[in-house]
Order: sequence, then structure tokens, then C-alpha cells
Amino acid sequence: MPDSRPTPRVKICGITNLDDAMAAVEAGADALGFVFYEKSPRYVSVQEAKAIVTQLPPFVERVGLFVNKTPMEVDLACAESGMSLAQIHFDVDESYLHALHTKALPVVRARAPEDVMTFEGRYRLVDAFCESYGGAGKRLNLEWFEGIDCSRIVLAGGLTPENVSEALAYGFYGVDVSSGVERARGKKDPARIRAFIEAVKGSACGR
Repeated sequence: MPDSRPTPRVKICGITNLDDAMAAVEAGADALGFVFYEKSPRYVSVQEAKAIVTQLPPFVERVGLFVNKTPMEVDLACAESGMSLAQIHFDVDESYLHALHTKALPVVRARAPEDVMTFEGRYRLVDAFCESYGGAGKRLNLEWFEGIDCSRIVLAGGLTPENVSEALAYGFYGVDVSSGVERARGKKDPARIRAFIEAVKGSACGR
């Protein structure tokens, strides 16, 4: 019997240049992530992100990743850079999310199985806890997702072309990869991007 679950969306995060952005789009990525966290090796400025975004084709989600910024700062950066979604990659509550004018994707940095239910009912990204706020290649235990509805969860943390297929059975809304498709920090490997997306979406992607 064919699998009736929708194909997970794919986000390629940590985009720092137009070549990597276009490689991801051409391979079939649904979303591109831009890191506005100054301490990240994948950091881009608002102006740098805007220069990339203005050259993208239509229908590609542009996601800005933010750490320790106020709602006003997030909204302003998203408006100036052309982001369509704000990924809030630090601990916030519902009042913070409601204060945003930009559509938000809260991030749960999970330390324990019960953490994956934080923001239950919302679309959310679940990543392994890391002091450096992501991109460290640390994997989550997939057993934490046994028996729960993952249809509003984007899974991140240590995913690669070689292991992402293990996650597909859980019915995640999407998967997010950064370091797993890099040749060096901040520089993507087009072949690994294609392999990752093909592993998620099948060999029809990128034709």
C-alpha cells in the first residue's frame, strides 16, 4: 500500500552566498535559511541576505534565524532583508511570538524527551540542545518522537544525506540541514545538497 503521508519539506540553512542558494533551489529545496546571529560562522548581515534574496526565483521560503533579538528587531531585519519567516532560535514564550508581526517558527532546543512537546499545536522546529545555538551536527534521539504527532514539527540536528531517511517514518512536516551538506563552515557542497534532497523527496527532485 503506498505511503499517503505528504513529502517532508526541506530547508537548507546557513546560506551565505548566491551560488549556494541557487544550488539548493535548483535541487528542490523548499526553504533557505539565513543566520542573523553574529557569533555563528554562517552569519550574514541584513544587507548580504537581501542581496541574495533579491536574485532568488519566486515561491522559495526565506527564513531568518534570530538569537536574543527583540520582536521589533526581528520584524525590522525581516522586512529589510526580504525574509518570509522568522526562526526564533532561543527560549521565548507565547507573548513574544504574539508580539511579532512576522510569521514565526519557534525553535525547541530539546534536552529531554518531554521537550519535543513544547509549543504543541504550533508549527515548530525541534533541534538538539547546543550552547552555540545550532549548526553543531548534534543528533536527537528519534525514539523521543515515538507515538506523537510530528506533522507540525521540523526536525533539525545532525541530519545528513546518509541518515535523513531514518527520520522519514515519523511523518515530520519538514527537515532542516546545515552542517550536514557543507564542504566547509559556511560553504555548501552542491552534491551533498542534491543527495540530501533526493533522500527526502526521491530521485525526481532536481530534474
